Amino acid sequence: MSPRPQAQLLIVDPQNDFCDIPGAALPVTGADADMKRLAELLDQAGAAFTDIVVTLDSHPAYAIERPAFWRTGPADGAGGAVHPFTPITAADVRAGRFVPRDAALLPQVLAYLDALEASPRKYVLMVWSTHCVVGTWGHNIHADLAAALARWEAAMLRPVEKVLKGLNPMTEQYSAVRAEVPVDGDPRTQTNRALVDRIVDFAGLTFIAGEASSHCVAATADDLFAEMSAERLARVVLIEDAMSPVGGFEAGATAFVARARALGVRTLSAAQVLGLLSA
Repeated sequence: MSPRPQAQLLIVDPQNDFCDIPGAALPVTGADADMKRLAELLDQAGAAFTDIVVTLDSHPAYAIERPAFWRTGPADGAGGAVHPFTPITAADVRAGRFVPRDAALLPQVLAYLDALEASPRKYVLMVWSTHCVVGTWGHNIHADLAAALARWEAAMLRPVEKVLKGLNPMTEQYSAVRAEVPVDGDPRTQTNRALVDRIVDFAGLTFIAGEASSHCVAATADDLFAEMSAERLARVVLIEDAMSPVGGFEAGATAFVARARALGVRTLSAAQVLGLLSA
């Protein structure tokens, strides 16, 4: 009988603020069930995982994608609040529809928006509700999953690697690999080579789960896939019922899964993963 291959688990942003539970700032429908399903998988098949990496969306309350950063400008009733789920383009700012509350930041903001919209993903800045502020309940890992991870650490006698992302307030960071627009002089926004090497160089199977499939899971996975050979991509599995999209962005999640499958990445349910790891 051939030995069971090593398994690695990458969990993207499994945090309270993204789960559809009371008190969450940016709930993703289905995320609570996703995390409970993942916790059960860990408890049932945790011994099969020799490496676990958890990324954590980690922000201040004041940042370029937060309501506190913006106000409406003279073209749209100066001084008004800018609400979550408001997209802001460089053209909007130049036209005076939105302006940063700190007027001194206007040149830097315009340069950022121009770079963001010209980036490979061609993102438009989205104002999100204030979420995953470091030190708050919302930043914490979903309770059931956190408990399962602690049990895994105690059983395996090794820690879960936790990777913080999003700490620079002047750039967005969906991907744990790098910020959408890296900031000169801030290594936190540059390519996280240690994370890339840890995932890409892993000798066995890598399973990916987390929130949200339309945004941070997709961005992180896309950046990692770009570093992988065809042989390595064939050893990656998306746990399809342990990730969900942000409401209104379902098409982005569907497109991500289609891209992954086209590259040779497999998609399995948590039950199917359990069967694979138990075989």
